[in-house]
Amino acid sequence: MEDTTSKAWLDGAAYGMTSGTAHLPYALLRFYHQLGLSDAEVLLLIQLLGFRQAEFNEFPTLEELAARMGLAPEGIARMLQRLMRDGYIAIDEHRDEERDIQYERYDLHGLYAKLAACTAEEVAAFRAEQQSINTARQDSNSVQKEEEERNMFSIFEKEFGRPLSPMECETISGWLDQDRYQEELILMALKEAVFAGKVHFRYIDRILLEWSRNRVKTVQDAKAYTQRFRNGGR
Repeated sequence: MEDTTSKAWLDGAAYGMTSGTAHLPYALLRFYHQLGLSDAEVLLLIQLLGFRQAEFNEFPTLEELAARMGLAPEGIARMLQRLMRDGYIAIDEHRDEERDIQYERYDLHGLYAKLAACTAEEVAAFRAEQQSINTARQDSNSVQKEEEERNMFSIFEKEFGRPLSPMECETISGWLDQDRYQEELILMALKEAVFAGKVHFRYIDRILLEWSRNRVKTVQDAKAYTQRFRNGGR
């Protein structure tokens, strides 16, 4: 008995696999509530797709649709009318010139257009959100950069014992933005200038330039280079 049941199940599965498949837009499952479609209306649209793709029937009758969905033909007719009224489907007339036959079929381009609009709206919202995040990050980086520069200016003013001139502030900004010196390296050069008793921007700039020429990139490199210099390494 068990073998008979198993064979019947396998036969049924095999028949189902060979009877064709129907592909439906995934966007229909994602956006149908957003479009205001009911579950029954979505199932009806899926049935129309199934008839077209698996059975090559582009205009199933009300009775055929009703039998598949377990509803009365009148209910199917009302749903079809609503879908046509709201632009989801249309009925097109076509003529087969070779066989001299005129026939009708359901056109689902309206549904595809609405789903495409929903997808485009979602993509636009996603891009706007990403742009907002990027802008916020840029603003945050800009604020952080301004704070770092203000801190740098304050340290220099403390060591110089006076407010910096606009030209001196521009020089510090140039070291950071154009020369791409690390903030710690600039402060290290300032420290070296203070140690040498030559606290002026031209001397600090020469230190940074010399370090750059000798591939001094970090504070550790600068300390090692300075130690060699003080020990008579050059």
